[in-house]
Amino acid sequence: MNATMLAKATEKKRGVPLIKPVAGLMAVLILAGCGTIKPEPMTQDEITARVNRDRAEMYRGQEALHGPMTLSDAMARALKYNLDYRLKMMETALSRSLLDVSQQDMLPKLMADAGYRWRNNDSGGTSIGIDDGLVSLRPSTSEEREHYLSSATFSWDLLDFGMSYFRAKQQADEVNIAEERRRKVLQNIVQEVRDAYWRALGAQRLLDETQPLAEQIAQALDKTREAEQAGILPPIEGLEYQRALLDAMTLLNQKRQQMELAKSELTALINLPPGTPLVLQDTPTPLAPAPTNIDKLEQMALERRPELREEDYKTRIDSYETKRQIASLFPNLNLFAGLNYDSNDYLYNNNWIEGGVGVSMNLFKLLSIPAISTANDARAQTDDARRMALSMAVLTQVRVATERYKLASYDFQIAEQSAQVDQRLASISRAGSDNSLTSDLETLRTQARSIVSRFQEASSYAEAQAAYGRVLNSVGIDLLPDQVTKTDVASLSRQISTSLRQQESSVFARSAGVTVEKHPIAIQIGRVPSGVSRGAVEQSVGRVIEANHLSLEPSPKSLNLQMSFNTGASNGTRKGVWTMRVIDADGAEVLTRQYTSYLPNETSTRSITALAEAATLSITSDLQRLAGAPPVLTATP
Repeated sequence: MNATMLAKATEKKRGVPLIKPVAGLMAVLILAGCGTIKPEPMTQDEITARVNRDRAEMYRGQEALHGPMTLSDAMARALKYNLDYRLKMMETALSRSLLDVSQQDMLPKLMADAGYRWRNNDSGGTSIGIDDGLVSLRPSTSEEREHYLSSATFSWDLLDFGMSYFRAKQQADEVNIAEERRRKVLQNIVQEVRDAYWRALGAQRLLDETQPLAEQIAQALDKTREAEQAGILPPIEGLEYQRALLDAMTLLNQKRQQMELAKSELTALINLPPGTPLVLQDTPTPLAPAPTNIDKLEQMALERRPELREEDYKTRIDSYETKRQIASLFPNLNLFAGLNYDSNDYLYNNNWIEGGVGVSMNLFKLLSIPAISTANDARAQTDDARRMALSMAVLTQVRVATERYKLASYDFQIAEQSAQVDQRLASISRAGSDNSLTSDLETLRTQARSIVSRFQEASSYAEAQAAYGRVLNSVGIDLLPDQVTKTDVASLSRQISTSLRQQESSVFARSAGVTVEKHPIAIQIGRVPSGVSRGAVEQSVGRVIEANHLSLEPSPKSLNLQMSFNTGASNGTRKGVWTMRVIDADGAEVLTRQYTSYLPNETSTRSITALAEAATLSITSDLQRLAGAPPVLTATP
């Protein structure tokens, strides 16, 4: 019996004989794997696949374009599809997710634990006397070589809860900061869309007229060189004409390139694939008078600007950091309770419940109270100084933006008048042309100058609209209402249009683009010389009216422009007189003007239509006033 028990004890002590070989084999495999990792560059197929996926994802799920695009449509597409704005939306969502994680940290801890223990021999021990050192007990064990453990412990730490609470409050303000940064990105995108939209619209209006004129200038250059080589023109005169034509072509190309790039910028802002056909709605939009209540705008800017709101949240985050540091100085209270299980058969109780409470405090940390107080005071002073500096910058931006809008509006007025003068010069030059080479060259030069002036007018108008947007941006005007009901492009466009109109009315006495009563122009050509095409005259007058942002669409409220031509003589010189009358919708005569000019020796459709254009241009300002165009703007408040 004793021999049997001794054999079992010896067998139990031997343990598992394979543990050492298995451990050695695993060590060899791990060491061998450490030297097998080498750099592997991506293949061209992998790069191409990634590029194709990205390009497909960039434009996935976008609504197709339908009809001409308005400014609010462009803003809606930028809001819905712009990649930079999508990124900010994702960052805001990430901040909200981090807030959820921070809130979970405030919950008590419930730790579940399970395990398996094994050893190759028996644990145990003996007891010896303290005084004599004699063994009083034989060697014994109370633990099996193999047994399973499991437990579930509930614990709550007061200090951890306080730290987690303040961190969660800080993360909540981080969400607010992400929201303000999203607002700022959106406001900047709106500003860029507004700028690109109006420049692209100016290009759309004028580029169709530019190419035929460029071809005519190129042909005129060839004729001038031929005339110079044939001796028809003196070399100096021929070169001067070539220089003038090349200067006109250079100016034309510069203006055309500046305006053409705007459409590419707009397609990028609204995330359309490059090369997508884009037609903008050509609706004349008057400029609003510059705001005069600067104090009100400054107050609005200090309340609405995302940068200042972000500073407010940063200050609150710092205040929570101060509270967190102070809370860390207090004693810590820890409560715990748990269920335990051990499969060890030598235990009297394999299941038990335990619990306890503990209080602890780091007394040396109390020595850091002066340093914490000094750091918190310095942090608060820094926050105040940074906010004050930013507030001063915001106030400066409001005043600068307002002054820039005044100057840009005045520049547009000058550019508009210059364009009308150059159009009249081109018309008069074309009317007096006698089909000679020098006359044709002078006519082309004036036409090129006229187109360049109209490009400058469109560019000045776009600059004025951009300055208008900068005023709104400096105040912190939001694009969207507080609640968005639908997210399709058409619904977003309507909500944006309504929201902007309401918001802009709080900044400008009359918002740009506000609906006013408009009166289209109806043309009626009366008497013309024999052999002159009345239809050609009407088309020329119509082009002048449309070029100056007046509408020709028929309407019951149309103004009727009646024009008739007469010839006369003064001091032996033939003169042509265009009599113009404007009749309103009620039949009342609201304007009467006469335009007199010298007549060429040969009266033709070309000369009469050119004089009709010059006559129409002479009353363009009156027509704009009668048709509901904006009042004259000045550079002074």
